[in-house]
Amino acid sequence: MRPPDFVAIGDTTVDEFIKLKDARIHCGMNREECTITLNWGDKIPYEFSVLVPGVGNAANAAVAAARLGLSAGLVSNVGKDRYGEEILASFAREGVDAAHVRVNDGIPTNHHYVLWYDAERTILIRHEAYPYALPEGFAPPKWIYLSSAGENSEAFHGALAAWAAAHPETKLAFQPGTFQMEMGKEKLAPLYAATELVACNKEEAERILGQGETDIKELLEKMRALGPKIALITDGPNGSYAYDGSQMLAVPMYPDPKPPYDRTGAGDAMTSTVVVALALGLPLRDALAWGPVNSMAVVQEIGAQKGLLSRDALEKLLAEAPETYRVTALP
Repeated sequence: MRPPDFVAIGDTTVDEFIKLKDARIHCGMNREECTITLNWGDKIPYEFSVLVPGVGNAANAAVAAARLGLSAGLVSNVGKDRYGEEILASFAREGVDAAHVRVNDGIPTNHHYVLWYDAERTILIRHEAYPYALPEGFAPPKWIYLSSAGENSEAFHGALAAWAAAHPETKLAFQPGTFQMEMGKEKLAPLYAATELVACNKEEAERILGQGETDIKELLEKMRALGPKIALITDGPNGSYAYDGSQMLAVPMYPDPKPPYDRTGAGDAMTSTVVVALALGLPLRDALAWGPVNSMAVVQEIGAQKGLLSRDALEKLLAEAPETYRVTALP
């Protein structure tokens, strides 16, 4: 049996969205470093809650790839419980190969809580201590997309770096998650060296590099200097940027048809769509133009996957894009 074109590796979860009715938001200058305040010791009313199974950075990437026309699979873990069953059923509906999703007896399925207010959210996360390992007989796909995993996964990252070095026919995309950033760039140096594309947002790049506020050009150069052939950095409303050693490119946000409903998964949609476009054979400039279109569509719906587009729908929106939406060289 031929391996999938695109295999995502990382934790999956159920996200439980809780739409808050009333909260206070406190932000610094330019709406940075915001905090949310709820009355301590009080009963807080909420509008509604929604359970979304089969999400998480890697799972979102696998679903994006499947909808855009690649054969897609996932290497992950769930518990032997109701939430695990719902996650596997969700992947089956999306056409994502879940043969390498391990069902663990005695370890529950990851369950995150999303405190959702206006279009933004704060996510309460917990990664269970799963046994991380590449499946036996893992056949090399065209692309691996590695993202968020638990804090006990350090040895696994070393093993994956060695596997990637031994299988140059597979290209590796790396979107570091919380615990992977905490491991530090030194421990993950062999992984960065084996990476085709690394992706993160601007604040995460500064954190990975151990720097304060830094110019986007310098961040692109230093992220690529860690070893990847391509560095991709998103910067919210300022757009996204990519650097492959010869061209440094910028793309704005794709215009929202109406105000965003929920921003969960916007970054995953951007990053995974760029990788999918590269896997489909598009040059970096065209791939960078694809990403914001899917990101725009995702924030119009609840959760990280509902708004993900098919290839036909994405290309239609690209054809209809305003003149101001174009990829340019970063001056």
